[in-house]
Amino acid sequence: MIKVIKTMWCAAILTVACFWSGIAYSEQNKTKAYEENQTEAHIESFLKRLYDIRATALIHQNERAFDDYYLTDKQSSNALKNEIRRMDYINAWANKRSLKLVDAKSEIKIVRIKVKDDRATVSLVQSLKVSYDYPNKEIPTHSFGIGTRHFLTLKLVNGKWMVSREWYLDPLDENPKKIAEGALPSIKITGNVTDGKKFKREQAVAYANKYAGIAWGAGNNRRYNPNYKDYTYHGGDCTNFSSQVLGDKEGGGLPMTKQWNYSKGYGGTQHWVRTDSLGKFLIYSGYGKMIAKGDFQHIATPTKEHPNGAIARLQPGDLIGYIIQGNDIDHFSILVGFDPNGYPLVNSHTADRYQVPFDLGWDRYTKYVLIHIKD
Repeated sequence: MIKVIKTMWCAAILTVACFWSGIAYSEQNKTKAYEENQTEAHIESFLKRLYDIRATALIHQNERAFDDYYLTDKQSSNALKNEIRRMDYINAWANKRSLKLVDAKSEIKIVRIKVKDDRATVSLVQSLKVSYDYPNKEIPTHSFGIGTRHFLTLKLVNGKWMVSREWYLDPLDENPKKIAEGALPSIKITGNVTDGKKFKREQAVAYANKYAGIAWGAGNNRRYNPNYKDYTYHGGDCTNFSSQVLGDKEGGGLPMTKQWNYSKGYGGTQHWVRTDSLGKFLIYSGYGKMIAKGDFQHIATPTKEHPNGAIARLQPGDLIGYIIQGNDIDHFSILVGFDPNGYPLVNSHTADRYQVPFDLGWDRYTKYVLIHIKD
């Protein structure tokens, strides 16, 4: 009997001990989760301030605004230099084009945060809105959007998070001293965009605006069309997006061919996803016609053949190819319209652009291939 009582007493003690141990463990987990949430909230707040300040600095050209956000080592200094260079570039570009930057606003969305000791790795997306106007002209301000994907390493120093390194594909990462000279394109807008028999031009523009990704201004909750693969990390998604604009039923509706098509199981063919291949297909298939090929001055300057500049021959829904060097096209964008002064505006993926002036992010050595899609 005594043994039974002792056994029951021991079991009771063990049960109570396990109960309180479970409570302690649960409280520890709650405390740890609370601390992690606090840390992530602190990091998120730091990053929001950082990207807000970088947006403001684009307009006011204030390099000292970054002083408290970057370390002094080589990698961090390189990240800082990139921000200063992009600030110098966009302002130099605006001056060349007789524009005035008047506002910039940033929105960020944290995709992932991983914290270990005094370091944190973060992936996020930024939607940047930039606005400009024309001094001494009574026309409305135009706003455009840029979307970028960022990967950062942060370090905690004296209770403050600092940028240790950052990588992103920056559409403004260009030399401010190499901006093309030339007359400012000012195309007279004639009527509304109209659909042709084969090519639904109005639908193509609507598609390009809807699926312009994480750029400010884009539709579809700033998401790509889920019916297609994202080729961003497989050489870039600009050509895949251009093909969608031209060939998707929701877009331009050009009939797919054996050479140029997309299937869910296989993905896109070479002519669908590879930039130079798409350019050649459009021209040699008869779907498109090359209006001109050359640098900024060549396509924008009025000539006898092109009284308003070759680029004025393009219509919304047409394509602009960009050649960095050599003769192969490296990037495609879709002409979606014109700003209030008639400046051609484009959308693209990688990086995501929404109604951006067509030459922003390119230099004097860039060659443009203007492709008109036949209606």
